[in-house]
Amino acid sequence: MPCAVRHASNSQQSISKSRLNFSVMRGTFTFSGVFLCIFSGITTGMLNETYACGNKSSRCPDLCDFCRDYHHIFDRSSCYRFQHEILCYKEFILSMDGFNNTDLCNRDVVLKPYNNFSVCSEEIADCLLIPWPNQMVEDAFVQIHTKYFQDCPLEELRDPPPSIVFALVMTPICLIPAMVFLVVLKTKNGDGRS
Repeated sequence: MPCAVRHASNSQQSISKSRLNFSVMRGTFTFSGVFLCIFSGITTGMLNETYACGNKSSRCPDLCDFCRDYHHIFDRSSCYRFQHEILCYKEFILSMDGFNNTDLCNRDVVLKPYNNFSVCSEEIADCLLIPWPNQMVEDAFVQIHTKYFQDCPLEELRDPPPSIVFALVMTPICLIPAMVFLVVLKTKNGDGRS
């Protein structure tokens, strides 16, 4: 068989093999897709029926009802992320944007909105039965600290008051002669026992 004919024959065989492989792959993907659609429909129905809700807050029924009503859009963690963004994070940002730069570094001024943000995120997590703190909340706190508190000076370590320094220095100084006296007294009496 001439070389050109053999090459053409081999290429036609490889094309038909690749078509066969493609049709097998397409069939496999189609089967997988149908299986996943059926499985996701089953699990969505199961999640919808067994959707649990915490009861640590009076807001829990409303928060959980929102997730139940939009279960086709949100899974539990996405619903938490959405509610956290709207109810907690946006409120915190509005509060923080009302402060000037000097107020942002005053702990007494920032404490209330910061605490409200923390309590809000924990409340939603408890209602939706999601562990708290979680990675999303940690990322939010890192973002908050980077945005608002990065330029705040750290409290410098200060020396303690002179009375405390005096007490800390004098205590060992006074104990040394007392210990020496006890050792001498014990050995002078010839009592080597402890």
